[in-house]
Amino acid sequence: MDQSKLGPRVKMFRERAGLSRAELAEKAGLAETFVTALEERDIYPSLTPLLKLARALGVRMGTFLDDVQTADPLIVRCGERRPELVTHTGGAAREALKFYSLGRGKSDRHMEPFFIELNPDDGRHEHSSHQGEEFIVVVSGRVVLEHGNERHVLDTGDSLYFNSIVPHYIGAADGKPASIYAVLYFPE
Repeated sequence: MDQSKLGPRVKMFRERAGLSRAELAEKAGLAETFVTALEERDIYPSLTPLLKLARALGVRMGTFLDDVQTADPLIVRCGERRPELVTHTGGAAREALKFYSLGRGKSDRHMEPFFIELNPDDGRHEHSSHQGEEFIVVVSGRVVLEHGNERHVLDTGDSLYFNSIVPHYIGAADGKPASIYAVLYFPE
C-alpha cells in the first residue's frame, strides 16, 4: 500500500465508527493533534500509536495496510515485497524501520508477520508497549533488544520471543543496518 493512504484510511474507519478526532484520540490514549496530523499530513508513526488506533476502532492493525483480499494460501514472493510502512526518528527526516507485510491481504489473520529493515538510529528512540507477543529472528546484522530494564544484543540467526506489554525497543546494533523477520500477535 502507498503509505500516503494511511491517513485517509484511518479517517475512513474513524468516520465509519462515528467518532470525532477528539473522541478517537481519547479512546486510543493519543493526542488529538496526532490524529489530525496522521489524517491530514504525511507523518510516519511507529507501530504503537497504530496499534492503539486499531484497538480503538475495533480493527486489526493490518487493516490500515491492506489494499486487496486474497484467498488461502497467501504467498508473498520475496522479489515482490514493497515497504508497507516506514517509521522515522529524529523528526521525519531519518528512516528508522521499513516494514514489509508478509500477511497483507489475508483478512482473517490473527498475527502480523513482517520482514523489517532496521537502520541505525541516532540514540533518540522510544520504547513501545502493547498487548500481545512478538517473535523475531535476526536475518542479517546485529540487533539490540531493550526489554524493560534489560538489554540484549542478538546476532544473525538468533531469535527472541517476548511479551510486548513490557516497554521495549528493537533496533540495529553497532551503528550498522540489520534485518529481521517479526511475527506480532495481538489478542482480540
